[in-house]
Amino acid sequence: MPVQLFVREAVPHEAFQLVNNRLLERIRVTAYVDFMSGPLTGDGVRGGWTRGLATVRDLLPRRFRRGGPVVPVVRLTGVIGFSTPLRPGLSMAGIARTLDRVFAMRNAAAVALAINSPGGSPAQSHLIFRRIRDLADEKKRRVIAFVEDAAASGGYMLACAADEIIADPNSIVGSIGVVGGSFGFDKLIARLGIERRLYTSGEHKGMLDPFLPENADDVERLKKLQREIHDDFIALVKSRRGGKLADDDNLFSGEYWTGRRALDLGLVDAIGDLRSILRQRFGDKVLTPLISAERGFFGRRLFGATRGDLMASGLAQSGLAEDMISALEARALWARYGL
Repeated sequence: MPVQLFVREAVPHEAFQLVNNRLLERIRVTAYVDFMSGPLTGDGVRGGWTRGLATVRDLLPRRFRRGGPVVPVVRLTGVIGFSTPLRPGLSMAGIARTLDRVFAMRNAAAVALAINSPGGSPAQSHLIFRRIRDLADEKKRRVIAFVEDAAASGGYMLACAADEIIADPNSIVGSIGVVGGSFGFDKLIARLGIERRLYTSGEHKGMLDPFLPENADDVERLKKLQREIHDDFIALVKSRRGGKLADDDNLFSGEYWTGRRALDLGLVDAIGDLRSILRQRFGDKVLTPLISAERGFFGRRLFGATRGDLMASGLAQSGLAEDMISALEARALWARYGL
């Protein structure tokens, strides 16, 4: 009569016998049964415990086993910093916990960044860049960035946080520059007979108001700010890419290229994809768990204020309108790269 390792009356008899027989055919399980049937001695207990743990480990799904190389993956996706109450963008506040969890994983062989962003806020881009570098230095972890559709503008700044950048041949890479824009409604409101009344304290407080005629001095002030941010961006790229960058006058002009051309320019290190490259580097058994943002009780990602908080504060309805505007702005930003 076969030894039965477990009993589940709810399982059909034939299925139970099949599983039971397969388990008993395993050498380790047989040794475990022998241990359970034999006399309890010190060496026997220790040996049986070790064999038992090995058996249980082999029966677990691969993602729960120890021993194989692990490269956790964090996704950095979307427009950076474009945020509404109900549609948070990619920001430091939203990604900080996730980054902490990724770099806290013990014995990780490296950390992978899956980047798909057309850019956005320079400040938020730099804050995320800085946090990744601080954690990488603190934990002594190598960081590898994998570009999907785009790593453009602020998205490329995020990629520069990695020690190595890998792109698809058709990825959009670059756009190292600063852009800003607005609309002018002064002629429209004049045609409608609307008078603009703006009250400020400070000579330049109403600078670049879209309902007033454009002022050349105000435009020059804005361009000066943009040049400062652009210079910082260029310095960051040079500090991270070093001598890999090609000598090309258009490199920091705001132009962007395919992943294949970006490789020639030194903006990326290789062409490939996350799964293939990590299997080449760390073996076919490498595990790549995706570490995503924590979720609340109703499954919504925790990026700060919850939907319940917004409803209680009366911001939900205004948030819907802002969501629509934010979606249009995000769509326009992606469209700049033909995506």
